[in-house]
Amino acid sequence: MANTKYVFVTGGVSSSLGKGIIAASLAKLLQARGYRVTIQKLDPYINVDPGTLNPYEHGECYVTDDGAETDLDLGHYERFLNTNTSQANNVTTGRIYKSVIEKERRGEFLGKTVQVVPHITNEIKERIQILGKSGNYDIVITEIGGTVGDIESLPYIEAVRQLKWELGDTNALVIHLTLIPYLSAAGELKTKPTQHSVKTLMESGIKADILVCRTEHELSDDLRRKLALFCNVKQEAVIQSIDASTIYDVPNLMLEEGLDRVVLQQLVLRMDNVPDLEKWNDFLQRHRNPKHQVTIGLIGKYVELQDSYKSILEAFIHAGAENEVKVNVVSIHSEFITNETIAKQIAHLDGILVAPGFGERGIEGKIKAVQFARENNLPFFGICLGMQMAVIEYSRNVLGLEDACSLEVNENASHPVINLMEEQKNITDMGGTMRLGSWDCELSEGSKVFDAYGKRLIAERHRHRYEYNNKYKEQLENAGLKTTGINPKTGLVEIIEIPDHPWFVGVQYHPEYKSTVANPHPLFIAFVKAAVEYSKNNKSAKVSQG
Repeated sequence: MANTKYVFVTGGVSSSLGKGIIAASLAKLLQARGYRVTIQKLDPYINVDPGTLNPYEHGECYVTDDGAETDLDLGHYERFLNTNTSQANNVTTGRIYKSVIEKERRGEFLGKTVQVVPHITNEIKERIQILGKSGNYDIVITEIGGTVGDIESLPYIEAVRQLKWELGDTNALVIHLTLIPYLSAAGELKTKPTQHSVKTLMESGIKADILVCRTEHELSDDLRRKLALFCNVKQEAVIQSIDASTIYDVPNLMLEEGLDRVVLQQLVLRMDNVPDLEKWNDFLQRHRNPKHQVTIGLIGKYVELQDSYKSILEAFIHAGAENEVKVNVVSIHSEFITNETIAKQIAHLDGILVAPGFGERGIEGKIKAVQFARENNLPFFGICLGMQMAVIEYSRNVLGLEDACSLEVNENASHPVINLMEEQKNITDMGGTMRLGSWDCELSEGSKVFDAYGKRLIAERHRHRYEYNNKYKEQLENAGLKTTGINPKTGLVEIIEIPDHPWFVGVQYHPEYKSTVANPHPLFIAFVKAAVEYSKNNKSAKVSQG
């Protein structure tokens, strides 16, 4: 296709309406019709990337193959489309201004006064079109973070206005996602907030082409007609987005509403084939009709905000459907795990996942949880920091190295079984300096991880500064904590496991980042399967005892 088409998704009335899910659902439908589609996120905060943000501030930081620390919405994009994103798929105000200031310092603006218009807006337009100009995509969907009317979003809105004018109406369109609140006292849905939001957008020079309306109740034809009239859109372009039981229902709901048809009509693109959602609906069928259920404890430090572990929670959904199992995830704050409470908190579970994180808070609780799983043959899965806690626990309680620790927690530990990576020792800047992106790992044949992956060489995404200290490798292996995955170039230990335990695996990388609807991650599949076996054995044991 000669010309890449652009779809912009803006939000109004309220934040957290689900622009990312709507963008991903539309992309899924267009992809299912045979189009090459990608999605990018424009974030209006001044951080260069979310890598230095506390998970309580912005949820999980998602990492791409090429090492970009990005917004969690890119995780949704990959999970829906089963295609990789990159640095170009996430742009922040910080990155925009940093680039423009660097150009100014190099003298690229020939002495001109550098201004928001045209310099910042030009930079935004360039970033929006990078993916389109690559020739790899027919349609680029761009989600603009924040809410229309926010000061922070104004340069992005202006850039979209200019770009829409430059590209023409058949090459670019704007979808505006708004809220239609239901007032229980009046017993009716109210359109006025949406009207005001659309008016605010028009004051910035942009006419919404399609309205997607988040609602708890069905929109009547009369209400749709009213919205179309007062928001200046066609009635078929008023799309209902009713609350769904799962985000994976949204593509089908958008298909029923005709969102993809309206988009293709306005962009003058063919729609002679129907979306092929067979595999997607097979997944939904298994997800809705589980044959068993298991309960997994998620041991973490940021459990108050579910978005902190978004990719892990979604990976459990994918793996659960693959195993035809409902995975009930119970969040357990590691800071509140003590010797007195641990049995009550964990003994009833079918497995535990000790989650990633940074810093010393809640560390001892994680170590106690690992010990409980190891000693009671409870399926255990440790990710990044969780893997490191397993190494510390084993060093302390099996090797007898009582003060074994990570240098991240105790700089003076006499047995630093988790060490600062050599290349990290002279780094002072915090942003974008960790070991990031995709790295190779060679698996040991006969191990649980080799059985799960079914191959010897894998590549997984990383985000860490500290690593397994190879000085203790021989001791730990002789004591039973086997190294079953190693980076072939650096010798970095990537995976540890206990062979005679039902399922005890720790990985330095983040497998959750690569789990998608079409390709659930093999380690999550294997872990859930182990939890099912544990659950069945436990029930059998209780019956025989009874």
